[in-house]
Amino acid sequence: MQPTSHDFIARANKGLADDILQQALARFQTGFTVKRTEAAARLPEFEALRDQAVEIKNHTLEHLDFYLERFADKVEQSGGEVHWCVTPDEARQTVLDICRAAGAKTVTKSKSMIGEEIALNPFLEDNDIEPVETDLGEYIVQLAEEYPSHIIAPAVHKTKDQIADLFYERHKGRGAEKKLHEVDELVAEARAMLRQRFIAADVGITGANFLISETGTTAIVTNEGNGDLTQILPRVHIVLATLEKAVPTLDDMSTILRVLARSATGQEFSTYTTLSTGPKRPGDLDGPEAFHVILLDNGRSRMLGSEFRDLLRCIKCGACMNHCPVYGSIGGHAYGWVYPGPVGAVLTPHLVGLKEAHHLPNASTFCGRCEEVCPMRIPLPGLMRRWRQQEFDAGLQPARQRFGLALWAWLARRPASYRLASALTMRALRLFGARRGRLAKLPFADGWTAGRDMPAPEGGSFHSQWRRRRGA
Repeated sequence: MQPTSHDFIARANKGLADDILQQALARFQTGFTVKRTEAAARLPEFEALRDQAVEIKNHTLEHLDFYLERFADKVEQSGGEVHWCVTPDEARQTVLDICRAAGAKTVTKSKSMIGEEIALNPFLEDNDIEPVETDLGEYIVQLAEEYPSHIIAPAVHKTKDQIADLFYERHKGRGAEKKLHEVDELVAEARAMLRQRFIAADVGITGANFLISETGTTAIVTNEGNGDLTQILPRVHIVLATLEKAVPTLDDMSTILRVLARSATGQEFSTYTTLSTGPKRPGDLDGPEAFHVILLDNGRSRMLGSEFRDLLRCIKCGACMNHCPVYGSIGGHAYGWVYPGPVGAVLTPHLVGLKEAHHLPNASTFCGRCEEVCPMRIPLPGLMRRWRQQEFDAGLQPARQRFGLALWAWLARRPASYRLASALTMRALRLFGARRGRLAKLPFADGWTAGRDMPAPEGGSFHSQWRRRRGA
């Protein structure tokens, strides 16, 4: 997909005005956050596990070349094949070559954000191969010809009624007889439709939550079992993963798994944790005949050597967006690309360019909740500040905003001038808001006051009050 992050402000305003989206987001905001809090509280060592997980990822990133080479060696020893790709074009072409060699006409997919990142589905369609998303949320957005609005809940932006209408419209020519309304009925219909596609698929494509170096094993976590069927039934299994997914050992993976599900959905563990090591061996009852792992860089090596290195610890749990007041107000599609929320605000400028995505690091209240709940303790607000600095240095901000920041910086370096300007501003605001005690509109701040009133100041600044108290 082509990024539209440059249009963030208009898309955010559209999301705020969408009553149906707001209805869907209202339900979302009360789910994962509560469950995450409860799950963490039930595990006394949760904070210690977070520290261990951070240490594991930091160690792996420090020696990433070693662990990736070891992983690749183990994959090949088990009968699989590893493909090293630098760009999305290389990764897409590699997938296509494997599919053509297998004579594939239908491909099932499961849990692959990298597939979204490289726009794999339209590429396969352009080459006469039908991709079928098998995760229920991904299946819904594919039917709707949309892209996911959340990392772990791709269709969170849709209501049950919208999904019912969508299924009726897209399934009625494929055996569905009536419009359904209950959740369990909709799930059963999707399962019946997908069962046919699982059986017909020639190639299965999955992502990877982990690449275990000691065994050459890939691992994914799911709640629906679709990952298992995507890996086991087709003749060929392709794993799409980026370099930072490596971990040294199975024990290390287990440690991170204990914080992953709790942070994502509030579960102790995901329903399925599926490990794959090479193709089917003699005596195995099921499994693919061929096993391919595509290791994609797409800017990760560059990030490894940059000030944004901490972001490579991300395990894509979605906790940051679950707790983000901005995401919770506008939804994921406003961000205009694959990765929404706080993690997207940091990752997207790196992957598509700051000029395209410079609005995203500004889409934050800096409340700090994203960093507080991140299982890998990624300093997301600090990383967004670094992008803001680069945005200012590159002159990407509007002239009015740059002038305001420059004026504030000039005053901040001159305490006497700052105090004078603060005192005059306080008096003016008290005057304008004297009648109602609040300000419905402020010059140069219409974006803020369009959705809320600002309380009028009742006294002087903190500095002035402090001086008076010290002098008393």
